[in-house]
Amino acid sequence: MIRSFLFSLFWFHSCGGEAKGRSMTSPLPWKQLLLVALDSNAHLQHSHFFQLATVGLNGRPSNRTVVFRGFQEGSEKIQINTDSRSSKIDELKAFPFGEICWYFTDSWEQFRINGKIDLIDASNSDPVKLQQREKAWFASSLRSRLQYTGSTPGLPCISEEPSKECHLDPSAGPVGAFCLLVMDPDQVDYLNLKSNERLMFTSTWNEEGDAKHWTSERINP
Repeated sequence: MIRSFLFSLFWFHSCGGEAKGRSMTSPLPWKQLLLVALDSNAHLQHSHFFQLATVGLNGRPSNRTVVFRGFQEGSEKIQINTDSRSSKIDELKAFPFGEICWYFTDSWEQFRINGKIDLIDASNSDPVKLQQREKAWFASSLRSRLQYTGSTPGLPCISEEPSKECHLDPSAGPVGAFCLLVMDPDQVDYLNLKSNERLMFTSTWNEEGDAKHWTSERINP
């Protein structure tokens, strides 16, 4: 009931008081819906996991589960940590777009987020982006950071013996294998199965190309 009321209230204001199902301009309403979903499902550990699909080098879909690492400060850009030696890196270099599918089991909400993905690895020449990468590194747990010191993911194991335990200085900066992915969404498909309502959010840039505007449209579930 509360979720449905919030959705109806959000829709009423987005439409300027007239829920006609037409396109309208609104300030990142999908992000607000996502923040509410994250909050109401916070007691479920899996709510911070979602699926990230890319285009494989063979032209086929390539999908995996990743961890939500928050929004880039002051924006709607979504952060993901990954290993620069993983297959998704070559895929994104060839075709730098992806889609997130995120389902919240308690509130019955699905977000499909489509956009361009920026790779920020150790070779990046932008000091601002390197600072973002370092910030993401230290925001991760020590256990998570240790994963980037292991063997190259996806390659055959050359030994039956378990890998030796690595040690990492907690104050040391990111290792070479650590890569920050930043998705800049351009379309968000939101579905609420409890209220049977669906919204499509689409972004456009102004003529100067320095400001993004979002429009939303109510569509059939």
